[in-house]
Amino acid sequence: MAIVVRIDVELAKRKMSVGEFAEKVGLTPANVAVLKNGRAKAVRFSTLEAMCRVLECQPGDLLEFVEDDEESA
Repeated sequence: MAIVVRIDVELAKRKMSVGEFAEKVGLTPANVAVLKNGRAKAVRFSTLEAMCRVLECQPGDLLEFVEDDEESA
């Protein structure tokens, strides 16, 4: 996967639980898990905005582009 989701890093920095984060953002804990585990196929800008607002961060703090081995070959 070329996009890595770093929600867990930001949650750890703030000592915030997934449940608390999910409630503040307006997602279910199951949907937060889908995002954290990189299984999401898309994220709405409104959801990304809510996550950034709750975590007081920038989108780049939550998402990182990483080259796939196949792409770099």
